[in-house]
Amino acid sequence: MRIYVCVKQVPDTSGKVAVNENGTLNRASMQTIINPDDMNAMEAALTIKDATGCQVTAVTMGPPPAKEMLRELIAMGADDGILISGREFGGSDTFATSQIIAGALHHMGIGEEDIVFCGRQAIDGDTAQVGPQIADKLNIPQVTYAGEITKEGNTLKVKRLLEDGYMMIEVKTPCLITCIKELNEPRYLTVKGILECYDKPITVLDYPALENEPLIDKSTIGLQGSPTNIFKSFTPPQKGSVQMIPGTSQEAAKALAEKLAKRHVI
Repeated sequence: MRIYVCVKQVPDTSGKVAVNENGTLNRASMQTIINPDDMNAMEAALTIKDATGCQVTAVTMGPPPAKEMLRELIAMGADDGILISGREFGGSDTFATSQIIAGALHHMGIGEEDIVFCGRQAIDGDTAQVGPQIADKLNIPQVTYAGEITKEGNTLKVKRLLEDGYMMIEVKTPCLITCIKELNEPRYLTVKGILECYDKPITVLDYPALENEPLIDKSTIGLQGSPTNIFKSFTPPQKGSVQMIPGTSQEAAKALAEKLAKRHVI
């Protein structure tokens, strides 16, 4: 049994967002982090690994420096990593990205007991599309917004959180699950993991390695093959201003209530 965890290196959007002339993010000029929801997906995989002893593989698509992110995930507990990297893949939208990742997973071989974990969505796009599209292209069942996961044999019981409640769903492997932050608290890297992470293998899959995959069509990958066109990317302007109210908590509460009452909020 193997669990594939799809992860993404994303710009740290807490700072200024740099944009290229064609409207895409200038990722090279921005600090990067591991997408937060993907960390919850990795923790879910490692929890199952702790219980079953299965193999966990981190999978990402990106430029060669993304190897360091995979090393960090290996130090966290993953057994190995797969980097999908090539100029032909650059600029892919969610449809093309899911096609490429699905092709890579098909190339690696999805077994009957295997699971694919993804984060709910990436903070640089917030589309929540890639995970479900991977499942669709691999023709495997999927459950999104997982807030609780229990594995019994080749069946997963998933508590799927919704805006107004939750659903309990049973799904058999192979399957794909997208994880939300309420699912768990990602573990820290271990000293042993950091010392050993450079001894673990990372497989690099470029376009020549995947071009014969039936799921990959060169005309529908990369920037030119992506059906989605970005009109504009920008950092939204800050709205409003902040006013600090001095004094003790009782004085500040009284002053705040007076201001709200004056504006007919309360």
